[in-house]
Amino acid sequence: LLALTVVAMMNTLCYVSAQQGVAFLITEDIFNEFLKHRNDGACAAKGFYTYNSFILAANRFPSFGNVGNLETRKRELAAFFAQTSHETTGGWETAPDGPYAWGYCFKEEQDADPEEMYYGRGPIQLTGKNNYEAAGKALGYDLINNPNIVASNPTISFKTAVWFWMNPQPPKPSSHIVMIGKWSPSGSDTAAGRVPGYGVVTNIINGGVECGRGSDSNQEDRIGFYKKYCDILGASYGSNIDCNSQRSFGG
Repeated sequence: LLALTVVAMMNTLCYVSAQQGVAFLITEDIFNEFLKHRNDGACAAKGFYTYNSFILAANRFPSFGNVGNLETRKRELAAFFAQTSHETTGGWETAPDGPYAWGYCFKEEQDADPEEMYYGRGPIQLTGKNNYEAAGKALGYDLINNPNIVASNPTISFKTAVWFWMNPQPPKPSSHIVMIGKWSPSGSDTAAGRVPGYGVVTNIINGGVECGRGSDSNQEDRIGFYKKYCDILGASYGSNIDCNSQRSFGG
């Protein structure tokens, strides 16, 4: 009877935490610890990325960071923040508090072509007309005619990042489905060395540049952020966290 009672209590706790959403795991203190120097005077995005904007955007996607047991949920959120921190990092090897304390330093692509409307913006650095169009349709914003709103409205900025995370772009699966352990590699994936784990998320986001060529400094930066955030959340890293031996999707 006691054992059944304990199991029931644990199930209730998991259910309650899931109902509380992402804010149950990413508190404002955790958010600030992850992104310690985002409001440093040297960061172009100073004051832009706020906790409330993140939570408002996350709540637009009920499954984001909210599927599976606590370990799975922590890993997904660590992975999301790791990838977006790398995309917006202002860190360097000898930076105060280390290179992984400087995520979310930028909101726009550095050295972007001034003639290009659809350059990288926001946490995921949303790039390309097709992505702006698809994100705009899904979220209800005219990002084709007003792409700069991704760099001027922090909630919309976060929404585009979570949208990109949650949605597949065949033959690529979504980063979300990979991190919750629901992705099953196809025969071609297996032949290309693409296996479930954080490494294939890097492949989804920038595999053509960073994967299948052994150790890569950008890929290592993504892994460094991921390990730090997993450590803060008290989560293990899981297997296959690099893409050193993976061919890129479509490559």
